[in-house]
Formats: sequence, C-alpha cells, structure tokens
Amino acid sequence: MAKEGRIFGFETRMIHAGQVPDPQEGSRAVPIHQTTSYVFFNAEHAAQLFDLKQYGHIYSRISNPTVAVLEERVASLEGATGALATSSGMAAQLTALLTLLENGDEIVSSNHLYGGTTTQFTYTLKRMGNTVHFVEPDDWDGWERHIGPKTRALYVETIGNPQGSIPDLERLAQLAGAHKIPLIVDNTLATPYLCRPIEHGATLITHSATKFLGGHGNSLGGILLDSGKFDFGRFPTIAEPSPQYHDLRFFDTFGHYGFLMKARAVTLRDVGAALSPMNAFLILQGIETLAVRMDRHVQNAQALAEYLSAHPLVEYVNYAGLKNNRYYERAQKYLPKGPGAVFSFGIRPPAGKTAREAGKEFIEALQIFSHLANIGDVRSLVIHPATTTHAQLSDEELKAAGVGPELIRLSVGLESTEDLIWDLDQAFHAVSG
Repeated sequence: MAKEGRIFGFETRMIHAGQVPDPQEGSRAVPIHQTTSYVFFNAEHAAQLFDLKQYGHIYSRISNPTVAVLEERVASLEGATGALATSSGMAAQLTALLTLLENGDEIVSSNHLYGGTTTQFTYTLKRMGNTVHFVEPDDWDGWERHIGPKTRALYVETIGNPQGSIPDLERLAQLAGAHKIPLIVDNTLATPYLCRPIEHGATLITHSATKFLGGHGNSLGGILLDSGKFDFGRFPTIAEPSPQYHDLRFFDTFGHYGFLMKARAVTLRDVGAALSPMNAFLILQGIETLAVRMDRHVQNAQALAEYLSAHPLVEYVNYAGLKNNRYYERAQKYLPKGPGAVFSFGIRPPAGKTAREAGKEFIEALQIFSHLANIGDVRSLVIHPATTTHAQLSDEELKAAGVGPELIRLSVGLESTEDLIWDLDQAFHAVSG
C-alpha cells in the first residue's frame, strides 16, 4: 500500500490495506458479500474466468470480494506476494501441503507443534501416502539427516505451542535454500506485528486467523501466504501440466503467483475449505486493532510470566521474555516487541498430590481465566494440554513434544494485569489448601 512513493506504516495498513470505500454506495467498512455466486457479463466472460484467463469471481468456494480484502490485508502486513484464505488454520496448512505434495513425498518438521498439527501430520498425511519426520527445533544434525530426495518442505512454528520455543528462522531458511525446498512457518502465535518470517527467509506462511488476527474468539479462519521469492519451477505439482485446466502450467503461466493460483484453483476448489464472508468480515474487524492488542497481550504476558517464575508452586515457566529462558536472545532477534502471549508453566504439586491432580484443582479454581480449547482471545484462557489439545498423542509423543502432566498453558488476554495476577494467586492458594 503506497501513494506517491510513500510506504505506509503497519498500523495504517492493518486498517486500510486491500480496500477502498465502496464506489457505488460509499461504504467505509468492508461490505459483507454474502453470496454464493456471481453473474457473468456474457458467455465469453464466463469462459475466460473458468479458463483462468481473466480475474474475477465465479463461486464463493473459490473467491469472494470480502474474503479478498482479508487476503490482501494480511499479505500486506506479512510482506507476502499474495494470500489465500481458508476455513481454519488447519485447512490453511493442509492446503499448502496438498498443493506441494504428491504420493510418497516427505516433509521435515519441528516437533514443537500444536497438538492438532502433530496429529494431522502423523495420521492424515500418512493415510495420503506422505511421511513427516519430526525433529527438535535446534537439532541441526536431525534436520540434515532427514532431508532426502523426496523432501518437499521444512515446517516450523514461530513460537512453539505450547513450549514457547523460538526456532532459528534464518538458519532454517538457509538449510531449506541449500536443498532447494520451501520453508513453511506457522506464524499464528506471533502475528505479523511481532514477527514477519518472510523477512528472515521463509517461503510460505500459515495462520490460524481464529487466534490473534481475529482476536475475539468469534470466528474460525485460516490464511496461507507466499513470499513470491521461491522458484517453484522444479516442483512437479506447480510446474508440470495441470489436467484440470487443459494442461496449463501454473508456474510458467503465473510466475511467482503460480503456487497460490494452484492452491486456489485446484486445492481449495476441490477440498472446499472456503472461508465464509461473515467470518472474513469479523477477522478484518479484529485486524484493525491488531497492533494495539498485541502490545497489551505482551505486556500482560510478561508480567504474569515474572510472577509465576517466582512462585513456590511453579517448577518452570516457558516464556522467552524471561532473561533466564534458553530462547531469550533469539526472541530479541526475531520477536523484539515481545514473544507473544501464549506460554506454559509447570505446576509443582504440594505433598500428597500428583501434578495432574494439582493442575486440575488449579484450573477449576480460576475465576477470570476461561477453561477452553483456544488461544489468542482478548479474554485470558487456560488449558491442560496433556488431557485436551494433545490428548491424541502417545506418552512417547507427549514427551518428545515437551508436554508433561504438570504443564499448564495460558493465553494471556487484555484484562487488568493486577486482576490476572490475583486470579492466579487465589488458584494457587486453593491448590495448597
């Protein structure tokens, strides 16, 4: 977004990018185009659209004007060449992989992941004939060892959920570049306000827009973005003739838009994981306050992490904003405005109680924190991952992911800091009796 050579700031673009006031009615807010389909000008216009020879909307499963504003806005904030919105964050990452992978292909992934992602990679992709190798984020020998001729991508989260780990994005990007494969980064917990992975060499970005982008816990959505800087000319799924479009070659035809065009015109069209116009509108409303909210989220998270780190009933705190955290220096590099607002801690059970029992009592005693399976809300949230979000994982997988029975995950909201500390304090008192 620029006018007369000016590059507008992040806060300006989070409010204006991708939209001008409606030329017919003058609507200042983004209109909700609640329609399934669009009238063609004539038969030739319809044919051009279906052959991808002209831009326009055909059916809202593929594209929609309200959704398009969301796509352009997030692309502007991330510094991407373009974006594709989906029905959820899980749909966004699956759309990326279905566009890249053929039967028998592989990816190498960090094992510090949201539990649903681990399950999707371990079981769903396996049923589709693909293999995912999981490694510790800083196990560089492991990354190298698992990259082979069938590897099609590296995958990592900007902030590991729920461990709070911070990967070395630039080193991962260099590794991916050396093997001529894309680096995919889930930037959900950081948002483009705290970190823009493309600036550190990432190829593809995914978001669960359900979380901090929307920010109010009212709408599901996902975003897939492409840096436009990767040569997909060697990827058969992007470069070779596509029988769905009379052997059209997406890379040759659309260049640095080739991946996203294939993702939209083939993967999204066939899978059907489309974002609704209403949810796109609500997520856009959230993005308009993203910078203000994230500053407050980080401020509250830092205060709570410091409180917890000094509490006698806490074993450890996984928050990279603490100077004794192993990822502190890396967070200063990649997340200088703060390492997000989702972190975990281990509860130390008093005598006579197990960690699982203490965690259950602690969560049930909280009054302000809501016990539910979500993050990135204006409200503060809490959950016990081992029995909920990561419940599908085996004990071995839980251990590898750093998720023990003592671990409690917080998503710190925007309430008064003193009230949140009070809530934690009274819950600890309930546990200790």
